[in-house]
Amino acid sequence: MASPTTIIPAKPPPFGAQRQVDTLDRVKRLIVNADDFGLTSGVNRAIVELNQRGNLTSATLMAKATATEEAISLTNANPKVGVGCHVVLVDGESILRPRQDLVWLVDPVRTKGRFPQTLGALLNLLYSRGGARSLRSSSLTGEIEAEALAQIRSLQSRGIHLTHIDTHKHTHMFPRVLRPVLRAAQAAGIRTVRNPFEPAWSIRATPRAPWLRRLQVRLLRTLEPIFRRIVAEEGFVTSDGAIGVLATGTLDTETLTSLLRAMPDGTWELVTHPGYNDADLAQAGTRLLASRETELSALSNAQFPPGIELIRFSDLARVQQLMN
Repeated sequence: MASPTTIIPAKPPPFGAQRQVDTLDRVKRLIVNADDFGLTSGVNRAIVELNQRGNLTSATLMAKATATEEAISLTNANPKVGVGCHVVLVDGESILRPRQDLVWLVDPVRTKGRFPQTLGALLNLLYSRGGARSLRSSSLTGEIEAEALAQIRSLQSRGIHLTHIDTHKHTHMFPRVLRPVLRAAQAAGIRTVRNPFEPAWSIRATPRAPWLRRLQVRLLRTLEPIFRRIVAEEGFVTSDGAIGVLATGTLDTETLTSLLRAMPDGTWELVTHPGYNDADLAQAGTRLLASRETELSALSNAQFPPGIELIRFSDLARVQQLMN
């Protein structure tokens, strides 16, 4: 099913330029987005370096992480990078108060006031069966909306003009997370969201991915029709899909080249996690360590084929406005 972004400019202009829409023409558009902005100073530095090289157009910022304040300062100093909110609902700390504002989403004893450590633990809270559990699930969706809104507004209150939202570990793939997160974004004036589903062509073009992760990505694609329906119902704009999700942890030069060469017409997002593998990263609790420097190297030396236009998420909203 085509997304609202498939109407594109007849001639790809330079990055950041105003665009004309031609409904009879299609080109290849690519958002190069780095997740985990604010995780560490080394991650922040890698993102800024890539943006200054012209090889990264977008990043999503964590509202409460070790180097969030530094990332905010870097954003203000580097206006060419489009910044979204990386909504964290697993493996991180909340903006709202445990026990007082968040009764179900954060366990102050078992998780020491942090979100569930894994995606599986969050899904267990949301989708467990039973009467009491159904009540808990209903309360959880309200808490997700409130926490997502708090994270978004925390960044906006510090002067960040957010272009879009996505979620840490792609939790918004699941409807009980997606709808409250979208409503939080809508309340904050944001109408653009990551499509976290990897297309079949990109899966085929990703070499050396572990077979189990490949199976997981394929199975999760069954949720995409529901995602698109909810996104349309809530009035949001999204891309045609995300590439590089399967390659998380293995995105090297060979894989990146394969993906770029296979990329068809349409509007796609390349999901990346560049950074420096330093002492701060070792303390951050992420499984992505050495792979961040591998991604940094691949992106630094990336050769984008002719005909690929690098854009930001803010361009998606502009195209939608022109369509209307």
